[in-house]
Amino acid sequence: MTDYKAKLILDDGSIFEGNGFGFPTSASGEIVFNTGMVGYTETLSDPSYRGQILCFTYPSIGNYGVPSQKELDEFGLPKYFESDRIQTRGIIVNNLSNVSSHWSCKKTLDQWLYDEKIPGISDVDTRELTKKIRSNGVMNAKIVMDGSEYRNNERFDYDSYNFMPEVSINQPTYYGKESSAPKVVLIDTGTKFSIIRNLLRIGFQVVRMPWDTSIDQILAHNPAGVVLSNGPGDPIVCKQTIETASELIERSIPTLGICLGNQILALAGGAKTHKLKFGHRGQNKSCLDLESNHTIITSQNHGYGIELDSLEKTDFEIWFKNIDDHTVEGIKHSEKPVIAVQFHPEASPGPDDCLYIFDKFKDLVKTHGIVAS
Repeated sequence: MTDYKAKLILDDGSIFEGNGFGFPTSASGEIVFNTGMVGYTETLSDPSYRGQILCFTYPSIGNYGVPSQKELDEFGLPKYFESDRIQTRGIIVNNLSNVSSHWSCKKTLDQWLYDEKIPGISDVDTRELTKKIRSNGVMNAKIVMDGSEYRNNERFDYDSYNFMPEVSINQPTYYGKESSAPKVVLIDTGTKFSIIRNLLRIGFQVVRMPWDTSIDQILAHNPAGVVLSNGPGDPIVCKQTIETASELIERSIPTLGICLGNQILALAGGAKTHKLKFGHRGQNKSCLDLESNHTIITSQNHGYGIELDSLEKTDFEIWFKNIDDHTVEGIKHSEKPVIAVQFHPEASPGPDDCLYIFDKFKDLVKTHGIVAS
């Protein structure tokens, strides 16, 4: 571990001192916290964290190291990561494990951050920091390393920033070898590999397309259905995606929205979204399925949500609600084959309680004329 001092400076003037690790540089971003105990490789590579400095609430991080990024699953996707790089601008931990022990370990967390030029700060009172975020809400923050260049007037406006050019792809990418399998278009607003993995698992081919793909470009692939992915930032920024989502609803194309995709579909249907005080980020968030009256444990990572009252004047109805704060966790259209969830049915990291959401989407495709094998 590199031995140098570091500071975490919050927009409210609070300063937390600690020890730097990873790459010795300064970074600014929106500070958020995640309550998960494990899964830091999947978490840090989740594109939904783009532009953020992530505080891990679990006290010790890094003990099982980082596996190989070259190890692939049966679909040719990285087995232990959700994208091809670390997406956070920096991380904060209480105790960084200097010893990493696991059969899959290829490097330490410190080494991984250094290789990808991401700064970290350890020995911070993450409990106190998390209480501050919960009380005051998310805010901008800076990690400042001793000896690194730092401009005191440096500003970063997370809410108005368009992350799509950074997290989406530029050209269509194809997944799946079964030419006879039904095809779905995945609109990539920062997709996790596990969404692609689960679509392949239930028998689809996948065409991953840029965030600003038009309805005509989608229809050119003659898809059985469309999936709107997760991703970072305010959904309002994704104007082209919202326009395309409106067309998907109008044309009754079977559609599934996940996380940011849930918010985009709501906006396309006439609802409103808002920023949550400190968001939902963790692996044990309880949600009630109002259709079955069953409670499921979900993995979540989002800072925005749908305004419940705004659904009343739309054709969407609430499907899931959060047990803790009663926020909207899923919607479904009253007439069209369109469903969406705010949580991550693909988890990674997290429980697999809600994998059935993908089967619900598959059923929509079957019901509306194209049968997935």
